[in-house]
Amino acid sequence: MRIPKIVILGAGYGGLITAVRLQKMVGVNEAEIVLVNKNDYHYETTWLHEASAGTLHHDRVRYDVDSVIDRHKIEFVQGTVVEVNKEEKKVILEQGEVTYDYLVIALGAEPETFGIKGLKEFAFGITNINSARQLREHIEYQFATYNFEEEKKDERLTIVVGGAGFTGIEFLGELSNRIPELCKEYDVDFNKVRVICVEAAPTVLPGFDPELVNYAVATLERRGVEFMIGTAIKECTPEGIIVAKGENELLEIKAGTVVWAAGVRGHSVIEKSGFEAMRGRVKVQPDLRVPGFNDIFIIGDCSLIINEEINRPYPPTAQIAMQQGEVAARNIVALVRGKEEMESFVPDIKGTVCSLGEDDAIGVVYGKKLTGGKASFMKKVIDNRALFMVGGAGLVLKKGKFNVL
Repeated sequence: MRIPKIVILGAGYGGLITAVRLQKMVGVNEAEIVLVNKNDYHYETTWLHEASAGTLHHDRVRYDVDSVIDRHKIEFVQGTVVEVNKEEKKVILEQGEVTYDYLVIALGAEPETFGIKGLKEFAFGITNINSARQLREHIEYQFATYNFEEEKKDERLTIVVGGAGFTGIEFLGELSNRIPELCKEYDVDFNKVRVICVEAAPTVLPGFDPELVNYAVATLERRGVEFMIGTAIKECTPEGIIVAKGENELLEIKAGTVVWAAGVRGHSVIEKSGFEAMRGRVKVQPDLRVPGFNDIFIIGDCSLIINEEINRPYPPTAQIAMQQGEVAARNIVALVRGKEEMESFVPDIKGTVCSLGEDDAIGVVYGKKLTGGKASFMKKVIDNRALFMVGGAGLVLKKGKFNVL
């Protein structure tokens, strides 16, 4: 008798949790498990802002998939997913294909540029290990080159960050700590450096506690960050950006570095595979399955779950993706064992912390507001807990954050 085949697409937070939970719950003779990922490593998406600013080496941000999965129980396929053929129950890869009985799509997010001209061509992103390395090296190159020009161009030292959500603010926190070090290293006058955050929304960190938002803005402004709130980027050019100033007036800001951190969408494979989606995100059933497809689960950034209290989607966070991975794994085990009753996913938001650099942060944890060192400590606890959930104490000791004082 053929055993069912479970295929997991993506080794991000959701996909990896699903895999490591399944390998513990499912017997070797009970189901075949296949994990497909573009790279042979997992990277902590929530740490990329540190690698991008150069405050954390990019190798600290990633670990091998092999270090947390049991290859006797899980077959790992390194490959890029092109499309899901739902009717034939197979996944098309750039090279080859994989059939499935049960599928978990956890492919993560892609940058959302909202159709702004020039962003894809001229702006840097904070999306993966390679983009983080590229951004860090570019910023260092700008500082290293500044003093070698006969006619110094101050715009070379201007850094524009588009977006004042979590990614943008956390990157600004790291960057504002890093800039004094770069100035000292490359003999650059600190006053020549400009860091500008441009946000189209009327506030920084939309939806976050206003008191904590004010703390974050004041902290970053003290370090030299300029905020342009309620200002939309109209175009990105090789020389910088063009923003709307008032009703009809446009303003050019010359900058040597433009970083886009203003939103993500679900993976393009979702729409290419014909799923009904909103910006690459599928509104899944309470049991995390796709409506009309009882053999397909979608979790993480590609799933859309409405918070009934405010009638808005839950934000695509690592915390939610990992919780979805736990539920998806239990539901798949139930299906494999012939049980019809499925568990509904109910997010358990324990708290949210936004880093402002090495030893500063803001957050709400179990309903309590935190700032400064206490919030920063909690951020490291959260980071270490995510590592523990995937790889246990060994992974925490290898990759964890312990400089908490």
